[in-house]
This record gives sequence, C-alpha cells and structure tokens, in this order.
Amino acid sequence: MEKEESFADLFEAYSQGMNQDIQVGDKIRGPVIAIGQDTVFVDTGSKIDGAVDKSELLDENGMVTCNTGDILELYAVAVNENEIKLSRALSGIGGLNMLQDAFNESLPVEGKVIEPCKGGFHVTIMQRRAFCPISQMDIAYIETPEDYTGAIFHFLITRFEESGRNIVVSRRKLLTIELEKARAKFYESLAVGNIYEGTVTRLMPYGAFVALDEGVEGMVHISEISWSRLETPEQTLAVDDTVQVKVIGIEKGTKPGQFKIALSIKQVDGDPWENVSDRFKAGEKVSGRVTRCRDFGVFVEIAPGIEGLVHISEITYKKRILKPEEVVNTGDTVSVLIRELDPQRRRISLSMRDVEGDPWLEVEEKYQAGQSITGTVDKKENFGYFITLEPGITGLLPATVIKRSANANRLEKLKAGDIVTVTIAQINSADRRISLTPGDETNEGDWKKFVSTSSGSLGSLGEKLQRAMQVKKKK
Repeated sequence: MEKEESFADLFEAYSQGMNQDIQVGDKIRGPVIAIGQDTVFVDTGSKIDGAVDKSELLDENGMVTCNTGDILELYAVAVNENEIKLSRALSGIGGLNMLQDAFNESLPVEGKVIEPCKGGFHVTIMQRRAFCPISQMDIAYIETPEDYTGAIFHFLITRFEESGRNIVVSRRKLLTIELEKARAKFYESLAVGNIYEGTVTRLMPYGAFVALDEGVEGMVHISEISWSRLETPEQTLAVDDTVQVKVIGIEKGTKPGQFKIALSIKQVDGDPWENVSDRFKAGEKVSGRVTRCRDFGVFVEIAPGIEGLVHISEITYKKRILKPEEVVNTGDTVSVLIRELDPQRRRISLSMRDVEGDPWLEVEEKYQAGQSITGTVDKKENFGYFITLEPGITGLLPATVIKRSANANRLEKLKAGDIVTVTIAQINSADRRISLTPGDETNEGDWKKFVSTSSGSLGSLGEKLQRAMQVKKKK
C-alpha cells in the first residue's frame, strides 16, 4: 500500500511539472491527436492537451488542412490548470479589447502587408491599420521593400496608443525569439569535432565567416582554409559558397549565450601527410606548382598541402644560376623527380634537373678532342672564358691559351653572349670539364699542314702561285 501511494505521489509530482514551462505567447510544436467537430486537439508535451479552433485550420474550400499525426506549430494564447488554448495567431475581425490583450500578453497577431511607406510598411491587423518600421520587418537587411507587399506574417504589437489609432508592430521580435530558441538548442549539441555544412557569408584578409545552422556563424582562419598555402581567402573561396567545416574550438563570447566558434575546412578531409607514403615514392616523376622562391631554392606543391624543396643546385643542368627566378617563378607548373621522402619530418627533396636529364651523360659520345664547334661566351674571368657549347655543357677557354693565339686581340675583346668558334682540346666527363682552344689557331695549323703536304702535288699551278707571291713581296 505504501508503495502504491509512493508511486502515486511521484506520478502526481511529475504531472504537475509537465506544463510549468508553457506560458502565454509560447510557440508549441506537437502532433495532432484528435479532430473534433469544432476543435482540433494537439499534444503539447504536458499533461494537458492543447485545443485550437478548427476554423483556424480550414482551407479556402472549408476543408481541414491537417490529419491525425501531423505536426502543427501554434501559439499558446491562454493557459490555466484545465486548458491550453492554442492559435495560429490572433486574426480576423476583433475588437480593441482583443488587440489590447494581444499587446498586454505579447500574443502574436496576424497581419497583411499592404504597401511600403516612409520608414516602413502599412500593415492591416484585424481590419485596423498598423505601422511596422522597416528595421522591424525582418532580421536581415531589406533591400527591396516591394517584395513584402501582400505577404501575411505574424507580428507582435509593440505600441498600442490612442485607443488603437496608433499601433506599431514588429515581426523581427518574433523572429528573434524563435531564432534564440533555435540557437540555444543548436548550442546544446555543439561540440569540438562536429562537422557541419555551412555557407560563406564574408571574406576577410585573415579568414572567412561561415553561417552554420540557425544563423550561427563561425570563423575559418586563413591557415585552416586549405592545406595549400594561401595569400588571401579569395584564392579558393567566394561569398555564398557551400562548404563542409569542422569545429576545432569553442569559446564564450562577450555577450551571455554567445560563443566564438573556430572552424576548419581543411581538417574535414584529414591531414594529407598521414598517407603521403602511399601516394608518392622516391624516384617517381610528378608535376607540381611553384609556391615560393627563395635564394636557396624553390618550394613545389605536388598535392594540396604537400610541399617539397628543389634546392637551387637541383633546378637545372643547362646553365649556372644565382637565383631560382632565372628559371622559374611563383605559380609556374613544373615537373619534378622525388629524390627523398621523409614523412616523419614532413620533408620531401625534389629535383627539376633530373627530369630534364643530365647532358653530361652523353658528352663523350657527342664531342671528341680536336673537334671544332661554335659556342657562346657565358662568362669572362681572369683565368679564362666559360664557353657554352649547348644548354648544360660549358667548357673553359684558358686565358694563357688566348694570349698565345694569333687572334689574341680579337678574342680578348669578346663579351658575354658573343658567338665564338673553339676547338675541343680535352674532355673529362667525370669532373664535368672540357678544355678548349681558339678555333682560329687550329684552323691556321690545319692550313699550314695542308700546304706543306700538298704543294708538291700542285705541279705547275703551285709553282706559279709561289713565284707570284715572291714577286709581290719584292715589289
């Protein structure tokens, strides 16, 4: 018997508290549990069911617009121990007393926007004219007031004066109340690690603001937009873009009930370095984008968030360079060979020159000692001239050899970029060295050799030429 009384006491205590939170003006959302002749009954989530006049739920043809089980959103317009009176909003024909009650109890009223006017809108409520300031029509800024003409909304009466001749209403207050409730519910489930779909609302130099559920905004710092390096958010984002974001931080805001939410776009898909060994192998050739040029080399992004370094010595075989910008610039797409991969230290060593190939590998097949060839003066030093024979192949024409040349005066006047004929004296491919001699000196030696070995066979023609040259000298 004592157990039964105890259970009854608990049930009564539970039942008494079920509708304590329901007050006049609250928005109730619940399923239809029964449809009577004049009344529709709705489950309010308390021990007392709500009742709404059936006439409020009829369409233009007089048919009920809901069925048992349908979810309705209504307002509590009267609450006591025995009854919860529900309504879509106070509407239709009503007297001043109803409007006064709506103002006193902060009950929603239904109104129709007639037209825009100076500073706001003309609205009719229960066949009476009211004024809604433009700032109170919506939460968002209104650019085209004409779009609201003819629309029917719910309003709160914020001013009721002069026996109803001065009525001011606000739709924004109702929207704000509902939004605050929705935000409070959203914050209850908000946690670090949650992933949401949002819309980019603003772009700033330091990041992007993203609207989440119920208008709650979070901020994605520029470093959290992409695994790739970005100079500005506009490189990958635009206003109104739909993005997936991950919550990485939550802090209390300056106002009660507000929070600062830190978001990340790049962390939604995880860290690209976690599986870098599965995607790339040493010795593999890939293409990438030059992200930064430094004096010591260039950084190349071979995948979003995956950067490697091409040391300046690994940029090209074709010429000597002092700065990477002599060959590449930021933003260029280049082919590289992966020389070394270190996922633990997040480092990748790359080479551009290994992709184009080492021209010295075939130098002994293409050049031989004694061969005459045309080259370009690359650089002049005190000890000699560096002569480019082809991209990546440079030989040295020593200053001592130039001074012994018959055309020393002409050779000493050469400058960088001039074309000159040289002869290969010696090749040392292991040390990447080619020694050169002036081409004119070799040609002169060949001519003397030709004359000495061939003059005896020239016959009378040769003798006549010799005699003619001797006569010319005597004169």
